[in-house]
Amino acid sequence: MLDFFPLAVAHLMDPLNIVLMLGGLTGGIIIGALPGLTATMGVALMVPVTFAMDPISGLIMLGAIYAGSIYGGSNSACLIRTPGTPSSVATTFDGFPMCREGRADEALQTSLLASAFGGVVGTIFLLFMSGPLARFALKFGGPEIFWLCIFGLSTIAIMSRDNMLKGLLSGGLGLLVSTIGIDPNSGVPRFTFGYYPLAQGVEIIPAMIGLFSFSQVLVLLGSNRQFIAEYTPSRGAFARVLRKLMTDCKVILLRSSCIGTIVGMLPGAGGEIASIIAYNESKRWDKDPSRYGTGVIEGVTASESANNAVIGGSLIPMLTLGIPGSAVAAVILGGLLAHGIQPGFKIFTATGELAYTFILSQIVVNILMIPVGYLLAKVMAKILNIRLTLVAVAIVTLSVIGSYAISNSMLDVWVVVLFGIIAFFGGLVGLDTGAMALGIILGPMVEENLGKCVNLAKSEGSIFQVFFSSPISLLLILLTLLSIATPFLLEMRSKRHAATNCTESLS
Repeated sequence: MLDFFPLAVAHLMDPLNIVLMLGGLTGGIIIGALPGLTATMGVALMVPVTFAMDPISGLIMLGAIYAGSIYGGSNSACLIRTPGTPSSVATTFDGFPMCREGRADEALQTSLLASAFGGVVGTIFLLFMSGPLARFALKFGGPEIFWLCIFGLSTIAIMSRDNMLKGLLSGGLGLLVSTIGIDPNSGVPRFTFGYYPLAQGVEIIPAMIGLFSFSQVLVLLGSNRQFIAEYTPSRGAFARVLRKLMTDCKVILLRSSCIGTIVGMLPGAGGEIASIIAYNESKRWDKDPSRYGTGVIEGVTASESANNAVIGGSLIPMLTLGIPGSAVAAVILGGLLAHGIQPGFKIFTATGELAYTFILSQIVVNILMIPVGYLLAKVMAKILNIRLTLVAVAIVTLSVIGSYAISNSMLDVWVVVLFGIIAFFGGLVGLDTGAMALGIILGPMVEENLGKCVNLAKSEGSIFQVFFSSPISLLLILLTLLSIATPFLLEMRSKRHAATNCTESLS
C-alpha cells in the first residue's frame, strides 16, 4: 500500500483531476437534488465519456458524481420534503420539520457535514479493511439478507411508536404494493389485472416521488401559506452545527457510519436500508426518542452519515470480489471492465496505482464536498423565498419528467399521481408514509430471499436449519426481537420515570 501512496497523491494533485472532482461533485449534487434523477443515472450517463479519458481520471470523476448525488438528495429532502434519492427518505423525517421551523440552514449544514463524515469513514474502511470485510460479506446468503430485511421492517415499530397499529397497516400496504408484477420465484404475473405494463411492478423511485413529493404539493396547496417556510439566513449556523456534531452527536456519527458501511457491502442492500436502520438505532438509544420526527439534528445526522458511508461499503466487494454492493457500484464496475481492468484482490497489486488513487480520491472528494455543498446549499435555500404556487408547479413538473425518464413509461407518471393521492388522504387519517415507503423498498428483497431460503430448505431437508443455523441469522433475529420490544420497553421506562417524579414531588 505504501508503495502506491506517493503515486496516488501525485495523481490527486493533478489540476485536471481536481477539476474533475469539483465538476463531478457539483453535477452529482444537482442530479441528486432533482426528484427522479438518481446517482445510478448520473454515473451511467458519464461512463461513455470516460472512454476518452485516462482510466484514473475517469474513475475519479465517476466516484465524485456518486458521492455528490447521494448527498444531493438531502437538499430537496430538507427543503421540500422530497427525497432526491431513495437513500434520503429518512432524512425527510427531521430535515423538513427543521425547515418548517425556520432552521433550514441548520438542516442543510447538518446533512452536509454528516454526509462528508460518513463518506470519509466508509472510505477508511475501504482502504484498510477491504479484505476482512469482503470475506464477511461472502457469508451473507439468502437467509442472512432475509433476516436483515426483516430487521429493517421491524423499525416500523419504532417509527410509528405513537400509533403502532396505523404504522403496521401502512407498512403492510407497502408490502402489498411490492407484490405487484412478476413473482420472482415462480414467474407468474400477480395483481396486474391484465394490464401488461404492470408486469414490471411498481418502480421504487416513482412511488417515493409520489409519497413524498406529489403528496407534499397537495398538502402545501391546501394550506394558506404563501411560502413553503419562513426563511432568513442564519448567521453562524455552520459553526453551531459543527459544534453540535462534535459534542453531542459523536456516537451517532460513528455508529451510523459503521452501519452504512456494513449494509453497503451487502449485495442488494443500499442506502435506503442503511439510513432507515441507522435512524432507528439512533432513535432507540436516545434518552428522549419522542423528539425524533419533530426536527432534531440527531435524526438528520443518523440518516445522512449512514447513506454516504454506504458508498465506501458498496465499493469493497466491487473492488475485491467483482461483486457490486449497489447499482451505482455495478455501473462503475462496467466502466472498469470497459477499460480492461479486472476487479479482484489483484487490483491492489497489478493495478495498485489506479486502485489507491481512486480510494484516496473518495476521501478528497468528501472533504471538497464541504465547501462545494455549502455554496450550493446557500443557492438551493433560496427556493423557500419563492412563492408557493411557483414552487408547486416546479415540483410537479420535475416529478413528472423525472419519473418518466426512468424507463420512458407513462405508467411511472401515473404511479406518482396515484401514490401522491394515497399519501395525501392517508396522512389525513394518520397513515405513516415512511412505513409505507419502507414496505415498498424492502418487500421485493424479502420475497426474493424468502424464495431462495425455501428452495434451499428443499435440498437441505430442513427449514429450521436454513433459517436458524447461521450465527449471523441468530444475531439479526435477536436484533429484530429487540426492535419490536423497544416501544414497550420505552413506554415502561417513561411510566417509571413519571411515577418516580410524582413520588418525589409528593415527598
